[in-house]
Amino acid sequence: MIAGYLNTEQWSPYLAGVGIGLLNLLAFTLSDRPIGCSTAYSRTSGMIERLIRGDVVEEKTYYKKFKPIVEWEGMLLVGVFLGAFISSTLSGQFHIQWVPSAWEAHFGPPPLFRLLAAFTGGIFLGLGARWAGGCTSGHGISGTPQLAESSWMALICFFLGGVATAMILFNVT
Repeated sequence: MIAGYLNTEQWSPYLAGVGIGLLNLLAFTLSDRPIGCSTAYSRTSGMIERLIRGDVVEEKTYYKKFKPIVEWEGMLLVGVFLGAFISSTLSGQFHIQWVPSAWEAHFGPPPLFRLLAAFTGGIFLGLGARWAGGCTSGHGISGTPQLAESSWMALICFFLGGVATAMILFNVT
């Protein structure tokens, strides 16, 4: 049954939600740590800077809190990437697409503007995740079940920002 389910093109959002919830429960039970991944980017930037500047990086206040080492958040990112790749391959949906069809219909087929927009969005996403003290997965999946007010506020802002951005980009009124 599970093997057949892995081959489907689209998973049930209810079953996927239950799976994420169980994973969250396991993370808290076994490691007393929430699920989140934006910290992995901070740690990675520190590791890259350490390659260039040496151990002086570890004296920075920021990297005293987020040590530039490989932690489980980085492995979570690797797992998300591999899981998405395996799932899309098993379902026969894997393909490389530089410009999604919705973007192409609105902005045209050249990939340069799409890449620039994605890069700029990634920068804003990273800054926002650090300012909010976590990413959507950290706040939405781990913070809201703990009834953290900051996570609820961040999650509401994530959704409002996403809806507003989509409405602006695609001229929805």
